[in-house]
Amino acid sequence: MKERLQKVMAHAGVGSRRYSEELITQGRVEVNGAVVTQLGTRVDPAVDHIRVDGLSIETNEDLLTVALYKPTGVVSTMDDEMGRPSLAQYVTEFPQRLHHVGRLDEDTEGLILLSNDGELTYRLTHPKYEVPKTYVARVQGTVTRGLGRVLQQGITLKDGPVRVDKFVLREAAQRNSIVEITLHEGRNRLVRRMMGEVGHPVLELVRIKFATITAGHLKPGRTRIIRGTELSALKHSVGL
Repeated sequence: MKERLQKVMAHAGVGSRRYSEELITQGRVEVNGAVVTQLGTRVDPAVDHIRVDGLSIETNEDLLTVALYKPTGVVSTMDDEMGRPSLAQYVTEFPQRLHHVGRLDEDTEGLILLSNDGELTYRLTHPKYEVPKTYVARVQGTVTRGLGRVLQQGITLKDGPVRVDKFVLREAAQRNSIVEITLHEGRNRLVRRMMGEVGHPVLELVRIKFATITAGHLKPGRTRIIRGTELSALKHSVGL
């Protein structure tokens, strides 16, 4: 069934109908590869391929991707056999059967994605796509700026070498420091093991960004749906 293009765009989370109309008249919207500027254009969201500023817009209502701010003490499973708090309890409002995209260890809080989009989940978790993740850690001791160069050049752990993509020293104090680390590897407890190896054990760890998605103002235990251009940018970052 065909609907007005601006209605489909608004429903997909691009913005209000009025904003979507502005995008259309500005020549920033394509339908099946052709630029559309007429507001009366009708499309079939189940068939037609819509792009805004070159990024694909997801119009399949059955597909859902959600950002969750995982609290500490919650395990990254949808059903824990030991009865511990799991991710499932935070997404009961959604009828879709969601799966977690990667993991955060029980003691780490912050951003984790859940989705029923199999191809997106595969690409976000497969090592060959080198998806970056950013963490903020409070660590023991006074961190010097030189540590960033060491970690960017790489160190060796028991399971092999590792290096960070980016290191920012946010705050250095005598008893503990705050650092921001970006890396694309997904080995278990990697940030904790890496900082422990260089003499600065992690006291608190928060993931603030996964690929192009940021935690933003999400509070522990709260979710938000990834839609519109935000979802488009996420998919584009892994070649979709």
